[in-house]
Amino acid sequence: MIKHIVMWKFQPGTEAEQRQFLDGLRDLFGVIPQIREQEIGVNTLPGNYDAVLVSTFDSVEDLAAYKNDPRHQAVSALCRAIRTDRVAVDYEV
Repeated sequence: MIKHIVMWKFQPGTEAEQRQFLDGLRDLFGVIPQIREQEIGVNTLPGNYDAVLVSTFDSVEDLAAYKNDPRHQAVSALCRAIRTDRVAVDYEV
């Protein structure tokens, strides 16, 4: 199993787009079959990253399929337009 964790910082004034992006991510669960588990959180304390995605995949190949899925690519395009920073970690569990 592969755990995929991504955190983002967003541009100020993009709150509507942030909600659209995070809702778009949530909507991928159950649609892209490779996603086994998914949790999305919004930071409640100032000064940290703004949001996080924690998801689980059966294999590195399934993670790659998710990343390359056109539905994920569409959601990611919105994120790229509003983020100021992104960090990610993928590890085996």
